[in-house]
Amino acid sequence: MQAEAAQRATQAAVSIAASLGLTVDDAAVLHNSNKLTLRLQPCDVLAQVAPAAHQCAQREVDVAQRLFEVGSPVAALTTPEVFTWDDHVVTLWTYYEPITEAISPADYADALGRLHAGMRRVDLPTPHLTDRVSEAQALVADHDRTLMLADADRIFLAGTLDRLRRVVCDSGRPEQLLHGEPHLGNLLSTPTGLLFIDFETCCRGPVEFDLAHAPDEVADRYPGVDHHLLRDCRALVLAMITTWRWDRDDQFPDGHRLGVEWLSRLRTS
Repeated sequence: MQAEAAQRATQAAVSIAASLGLTVDDAAVLHNSNKLTLRLQPCDVLAQVAPAAHQCAQREVDVAQRLFEVGSPVAALTTPEVFTWDDHVVTLWTYYEPITEAISPADYADALGRLHAGMRRVDLPTPHLTDRVSEAQALVADHDRTLMLADADRIFLAGTLDRLRRVVCDSGRPEQLLHGEPHLGNLLSTPTGLLFIDFETCCRGPVEFDLAHAPDEVADRYPGVDHHLLRDCRALVLAMITTWRWDRDDQFPDGHRLGVEWLSRLRTS
Protein backbone atom coordinates (compact mmCIF):
# COMPACT_ATOMS: atom_id res chain seq x y z
CA MET A 1 0.00 0.00 0.00
CA GLN A 2 1.13 3.55 -0.68
CA ALA A 3 1.70 5.81 2.33
CA GLU A 4 -1.75 7.43 2.32
CA ALA A 5 -3.55 4.10 1.87
CA ALA A 6 -1.44 2.53 4.62
CA GLN A 7 -2.34 5.37 6.97
CA ARG A 8 -6.06 4.82 6.35
CA ALA A 9 -5.63 1.07 6.80
CA THR A 10 -3.84 1.62 10.10
CA GLN A 11 -6.66 3.86 11.31
CA ALA A 12 -9.14 1.13 10.39
CA ALA A 13 -7.27 -1.43 12.50
CA VAL A 14 -6.92 0.92 15.47
CA SER A 15 -10.60 1.88 15.31
CA ILE A 16 -11.79 -1.74 15.18
CA ALA A 17 -9.50 -2.72 18.07
CA ALA A 18 -10.74 0.22 20.15
CA SER A 19 -14.36 -0.75 19.49
CA LEU A 20 -13.57 -4.16 21.02
CA GLY A 21 -12.09 -2.59 24.14
CA LEU A 22 -8.47 -3.26 23.17
CA THR A 23 -5.87 -0.66 24.13
CA VAL A 24 -3.75 0.53 21.21
CA ASP A 25 -1.05 3.14 21.72
CA ASP A 26 1.12 2.01 18.82
CA ALA A 27 0.62 0.22 15.50
CA ALA A 28 3.90 -1.04 14.05
CA VAL A 29 3.96 -2.13 10.40
CA LEU A 30 5.27 -5.69 10.05
CA HIS A 31 4.48 -6.19 6.37
CA ASN A 32 3.08 -4.02 3.61
CA SER A 33 1.91 -5.41 0.27
CA ASN A 34 -1.63 -5.97 -1.01
CA LYS A 35 -2.64 -5.93 2.64
CA LEU A 36 -1.14 -4.28 5.72
CA THR A 37 0.00 -6.35 8.70
CA LEU A 38 0.31 -4.48 12.00
CA ARG A 39 1.35 -5.29 15.55
CA LEU A 40 -0.99 -3.40 17.87
CA GLN A 41 0.41 -2.58 21.32
CA PRO A 42 0.07 -2.80 24.28
CA CYS A 43 -2.80 -5.22 23.56
CA ASP A 44 -0.28 -7.23 21.46
CA VAL A 45 -2.69 -8.22 18.70
CA LEU A 46 -1.76 -8.73 15.07
CA ALA A 47 -4.10 -6.94 12.66
CA GLN A 48 -4.39 -7.60 8.94
CA VAL A 49 -6.07 -4.93 6.86
CA ALA A 50 -7.08 -5.13 3.20
CA PRO A 51 -9.27 -3.10 0.84
CA ALA A 52 -12.97 -3.94 1.19
CA ALA A 53 -12.93 -5.25 -2.39
CA HIS A 54 -10.61 -7.98 -1.10
CA GLN A 55 -13.01 -10.94 -1.02
CA CYS A 56 -10.81 -13.61 0.62
CA ALA A 57 -10.86 -12.44 4.25
CA GLN A 58 -13.92 -14.44 5.29
CA ARG A 59 -12.64 -17.61 3.64
CA GLU A 60 -9.24 -17.14 5.26
CA VAL A 61 -10.79 -16.75 8.71
CA ASP A 62 -13.11 -19.71 8.22
CA VAL A 63 -10.28 -21.99 7.11
CA ALA A 64 -7.92 -20.87 9.89
CA GLN A 65 -10.58 -21.30 12.56
CA ARG A 66 -11.51 -24.79 11.41
CA LEU A 67 -7.87 -25.84 11.17
CA PHE A 68 -7.17 -24.50 14.65
CA GLU A 69 -10.12 -26.49 15.99
CA VAL A 70 -8.70 -29.75 14.63
CA GLY A 71 -5.26 -29.06 16.09
CA SER A 72 -3.42 -28.02 12.94
CA PRO A 73 -0.22 -25.91 13.20
CA VAL A 74 -1.83 -22.55 12.43
CA ALA A 75 -1.82 -19.12 14.03
CA ALA A 76 -4.84 -18.49 16.26
CA LEU A 77 -7.41 -15.79 15.69
CA THR A 78 -8.09 -13.23 18.41
CA THR A 79 -11.69 -13.23 17.24
CA PRO A 80 -13.24 -15.24 14.36
CA GLU A 81 -14.87 -12.19 12.80
CA VAL A 82 -14.17 -10.09 9.74
CA PHE A 83 -14.67 -6.42 10.52
CA THR A 84 -15.45 -3.64 8.04
CA TRP A 85 -14.34 -0.06 8.61
CA ASP A 86 -14.80 2.54 5.89
CA ASP A 87 -13.41 0.82 2.76
CA HIS A 88 -11.31 -1.78 4.60
CA VAL A 89 -11.71 -5.26 6.04
CA VAL A 90 -9.84 -6.06 9.25
CA THR A 91 -9.03 -9.40 10.86
CA LEU A 92 -7.37 -9.81 14.27
CA TRP A 93 -4.91 -12.57 15.18
CA THR A 94 -2.72 -13.69 18.03
CA TYR A 95 0.73 -12.11 17.92
CA TYR A 96 3.60 -14.56 18.35
CA GLU A 97 7.08 -13.41 19.35
CA PRO A 98 9.29 -14.82 16.59
CA ILE A 99 12.22 -17.18 17.15
CA THR A 100 15.12 -16.24 14.91
CA GLU A 101 16.86 -19.62 14.64
CA ALA A 102 16.76 -21.32 11.24
CA ILE A 103 13.90 -23.71 10.47
CA SER A 104 15.16 -27.20 9.67
CA PRO A 105 13.82 -28.91 6.53
CA ALA A 106 12.67 -31.88 8.67
CA ASP A 107 10.61 -29.64 10.97
CA TYR A 108 9.23 -27.73 7.97
CA ALA A 109 8.17 -30.97 6.26
CA ASP A 110 6.62 -32.29 9.47
CA ALA A 111 4.61 -29.10 10.03
CA LEU A 112 3.40 -29.06 6.41
CA GLY A 113 2.43 -32.72 6.65
CA ARG A 114 0.41 -32.04 9.80
CA LEU A 115 -1.21 -29.04 8.12
CA HIS A 116 -2.23 -31.18 5.14
CA ALA A 117 -3.58 -33.88 7.47
CA GLY A 118 -5.75 -31.28 9.20
CA MET A 119 -6.88 -29.91 5.87
CA ARG A 120 -8.16 -33.33 4.87
CA ARG A 121 -10.55 -33.03 7.84
CA VAL A 122 -11.87 -29.61 6.82
CA ASP A 123 -14.72 -29.41 4.32
CA LEU A 124 -15.11 -25.85 3.11
CA PRO A 125 -15.81 -24.50 -0.40
CA THR A 126 -12.50 -23.35 -1.89
CA PRO A 127 -11.37 -22.64 -5.45
CA HIS A 128 -9.28 -25.11 -7.42
CA LEU A 129 -5.66 -24.21 -8.15
CA THR A 130 -6.63 -23.92 -11.82
CA ASP A 131 -8.78 -20.91 -10.88
CA ARG A 132 -5.59 -19.15 -9.80
CA VAL A 133 -3.89 -20.20 -13.02
CA SER A 134 -6.85 -18.74 -14.94
CA GLU A 135 -6.34 -15.43 -13.13
CA ALA A 136 -2.73 -15.40 -14.31
CA GLN A 137 -3.79 -16.28 -17.86
CA ALA A 138 -6.34 -13.45 -17.86
CA LEU A 139 -3.65 -11.03 -16.69
CA VAL A 140 -1.27 -12.10 -19.46
CA ALA A 141 -4.06 -11.56 -22.00
CA ASP A 142 -4.85 -8.06 -20.64
CA HIS A 143 -2.49 -5.72 -22.50
CA ASP A 144 -3.66 -2.68 -20.51
CA ARG A 145 -2.66 -4.23 -17.17
CA THR A 146 0.63 -5.65 -18.50
CA LEU A 147 1.81 -2.83 -20.75
CA MET A 148 5.52 -3.50 -20.20
CA LEU A 149 5.33 -7.16 -21.18
CA ALA A 150 6.85 -7.66 -24.65
CA ASP A 151 4.79 -9.56 -27.21
CA ALA A 152 7.23 -12.48 -27.38
CA ASP A 153 7.25 -12.78 -23.59
CA ARG A 154 3.46 -12.57 -23.50
CA ILE A 155 3.14 -15.45 -25.96
CA PHE A 156 5.73 -17.48 -24.03
CA LEU A 157 4.02 -16.92 -20.66
CA ALA A 158 0.57 -17.70 -22.03
CA GLY A 159 1.79 -20.96 -23.59
CA THR A 160 3.71 -21.97 -20.45
CA LEU A 161 0.72 -21.40 -18.18
CA ASP A 162 -1.60 -23.34 -20.48
CA ARG A 163 0.77 -26.28 -20.89
CA LEU A 164 1.58 -26.64 -17.20
CA ARG A 165 -2.03 -26.23 -16.15
CA ARG A 166 -2.97 -29.22 -18.33
CA VAL A 167 -0.02 -31.29 -17.08
CA VAL A 168 -0.94 -30.76 -13.42
CA CYS A 169 -4.65 -31.35 -13.99
CA ASP A 170 -3.98 -34.58 -15.89
CA SER A 171 -1.55 -35.97 -13.31
CA GLY A 172 -4.15 -38.21 -11.66
CA ARG A 173 -2.79 -37.43 -8.20
CA PRO A 174 -5.21 -37.19 -5.23
CA GLU A 175 -6.43 -33.67 -4.55
CA GLN A 176 -7.26 -31.97 -1.26
CA LEU A 177 -7.45 -28.59 0.43
CA LEU A 178 -4.08 -26.79 0.23
CA HIS A 179 -2.55 -23.71 1.80
CA GLY A 180 -1.73 -22.36 -1.65
CA GLU A 181 1.48 -20.55 -0.68
CA PRO A 182 3.17 -22.31 2.28
CA HIS A 183 6.55 -20.67 1.68
CA LEU A 184 8.87 -19.51 4.47
CA GLY A 185 7.23 -16.08 4.51
CA ASN A 186 3.99 -17.74 5.66
CA LEU A 187 5.61 -19.93 8.31
CA LEU A 188 6.27 -18.63 11.83
CA SER A 189 8.80 -20.10 14.22
CA THR A 190 7.27 -19.52 17.65
CA PRO A 191 7.75 -20.75 21.23
CA THR A 192 4.82 -23.12 20.59
CA GLY A 193 6.33 -24.52 17.39
CA LEU A 194 6.00 -23.84 13.66
CA LEU A 195 2.72 -22.19 12.66
CA PHE A 196 1.33 -21.37 9.22
CA ILE A 197 -0.35 -18.04 8.47
CA ASP A 198 -2.11 -16.30 5.56
CA PHE A 199 -4.76 -18.67 4.22
CA GLU A 200 -6.23 -16.31 1.64
CA THR A 201 -4.66 -18.38 -1.15
CA CYS A 202 -6.25 -21.70 -0.07
CA CYS A 203 -7.22 -23.89 -3.00
CA ARG A 204 -7.67 -27.51 -3.96
CA GLY A 205 -5.11 -29.62 -5.75
CA PRO A 206 -2.33 -32.17 -5.26
CA VAL A 207 0.05 -31.65 -2.31
CA GLU A 208 2.89 -31.21 -4.81
CA PHE A 209 1.50 -27.75 -5.60
CA ASP A 210 2.06 -26.70 -1.97
CA LEU A 211 5.46 -28.38 -1.87
CA ALA A 212 6.46 -26.36 -4.94
CA HIS A 213 6.58 -23.30 -2.66
CA ALA A 214 9.01 -24.92 -0.23
CA PRO A 215 12.76 -25.61 -0.59
CA ASP A 216 13.84 -28.87 -2.24
CA GLU A 217 15.10 -30.20 1.10
CA VAL A 218 11.57 -30.02 2.49
CA ALA A 219 10.05 -32.03 -0.36
CA ASP A 220 12.81 -34.62 0.08
CA ARG A 221 11.51 -35.24 3.62
CA TYR A 222 7.80 -35.25 2.76
CA PRO A 223 6.43 -38.79 2.24
CA GLY A 224 4.92 -40.03 -1.00
CA VAL A 225 5.88 -37.14 -3.27
CA ASP A 226 5.59 -37.48 -7.05
CA HIS A 227 8.82 -35.69 -7.95
CA HIS A 228 7.96 -35.42 -11.65
CA LEU A 229 4.73 -33.63 -10.77
CA LEU A 230 6.59 -31.53 -8.20
CA ARG A 231 8.97 -30.34 -10.94
CA ASP A 232 6.00 -29.30 -13.10
CA CYS A 233 4.31 -27.59 -10.14
CA ARG A 234 7.49 -25.64 -9.42
CA ALA A 235 7.53 -24.41 -13.01
CA LEU A 236 3.81 -23.55 -12.84
CA VAL A 237 4.28 -21.56 -9.63
CA LEU A 238 7.22 -19.72 -11.18
CA ALA A 239 5.12 -18.86 -14.25
CA MET A 240 2.32 -17.55 -12.03
CA ILE A 241 4.46 -15.36 -9.78
CA THR A 242 6.32 -14.08 -12.85
CA THR A 243 2.97 -13.02 -14.30
CA TRP A 244 2.01 -11.09 -11.15
CA ARG A 245 5.23 -9.06 -11.40
CA TRP A 246 4.11 -7.62 -14.75
CA ASP A 247 0.81 -6.32 -13.39
CA ARG A 248 0.83 -2.51 -13.49
CA ASP A 249 -0.74 -2.52 -10.00
CA ASP A 250 1.82 -4.91 -8.51
CA GLN A 251 3.32 -3.54 -5.29
CA PHE A 252 5.93 -6.25 -4.72
CA PRO A 253 9.30 -4.65 -3.87
CA ASP A 254 11.57 -4.53 -6.94
CA GLY A 255 8.86 -6.39 -8.83
CA HIS A 256 9.84 -5.43 -12.37
CA ARG A 257 13.43 -6.61 -11.95
CA LEU A 258 12.16 -9.92 -10.58
CA GLY A 259 9.73 -10.25 -13.48
CA VAL A 260 12.60 -9.98 -15.95
CA GLU A 261 14.80 -12.36 -13.95
CA TRP A 262 12.07 -14.98 -13.50
CA LEU A 263 11.13 -14.88 -17.17
CA SER A 264 14.72 -15.71 -18.01
CA ARG A 265 14.72 -18.55 -15.49
CA LEU A 266 11.49 -19.95 -16.96
CA ARG A 267 13.00 -20.00 -20.45
CA THR A 268 16.00 -22.00 -19.28
CA SER A 269 14.21 -24.39 -16.90
